[in-house]
Amino acid sequence: MATGDLTADGHARVLADGNRIPMLGLGVWQVPNGPECIDAVRWALELGYRHIDTAQAYGNEESVGRALRDSGVPRDEVFVTTKFYPAREDPAAELEQSLRRLGVDQVDLYIIHWPQAGPTWAWPGMERAHELGYTRSIGVSNFSVSELGELMAAASIAPAVNQVQFSPFKHRRTLLAACLQQGVALEAYSPLGTGRHLSDETVSRVAQRAGRTPAQILLRWCVQRELPMIAKSTHRERIEENAQIFDFTLSDEDMAQLDALDETGGTDRALERKWW
Repeated sequence: MATGDLTADGHARVLADGNRIPMLGLGVWQVPNGPECIDAVRWALELGYRHIDTAQAYGNEESVGRALRDSGVPRDEVFVTTKFYPAREDPAAELEQSLRRLGVDQVDLYIIHWPQAGPTWAWPGMERAHELGYTRSIGVSNFSVSELGELMAAASIAPAVNQVQFSPFKHRRTLLAACLQQGVALEAYSPLGTGRHLSDETVSRVAQRAGRTPAQILLRWCVQRELPMIAKSTHRERIEENAQIFDFTLSDEDMAQLDALDETGGTDRALERKWW
């Protein structure tokens, strides 16, 4: 599975465009704009996270920007992702608004949140946002193998990332293989199954054997597959726990047991059902 794209310390992955994405990011989906979001992002940055993932649809870009400024961490040390809301028309114009809300001159990654109305129509606007210097990298989210292939055939700039729901339980092997083949980094969201996977017996057994928590096991599985991942929490102790994944290794047997949890049949789809 190793692609040789990880940095020497294993904490970041080099994208096909040469930019580096930290392996672990804090996600702020469903975190309201305001103190709860500000605290979560500030804590994450204090605890060593260097990737924050938000979206226009989340409505909390202002809080992410506020926490980023309040943290005192230099802007160039933090990888900021936001996502184009595809019910809108112009990705570049929407990113201009995001930059204003975030209080930054540029984001590190801008991705189409989902392929509403087809996988290609928004891409010229994404490329324009890149050309204008609003973002260092561009990518997609929730794209299947066929949608990714359609986009790759039409794109002048290839997407650097496809962010999808991915975990041992959503081990979309065919989609992962297609991403690898085309030089697109698959980035995992909901690696903990929004908490559902933490009580699984196999995960708990592996965690006990490793002397780690179930969350750390699920995140470490992503690390060993060289998959950048987004973990969401608003609790400081959980945010800290989720970061402790770079100082141990799961055995081949552990990885095989986790691989066997897949519920998707190794699908080429990014989602079992659309939400749009």
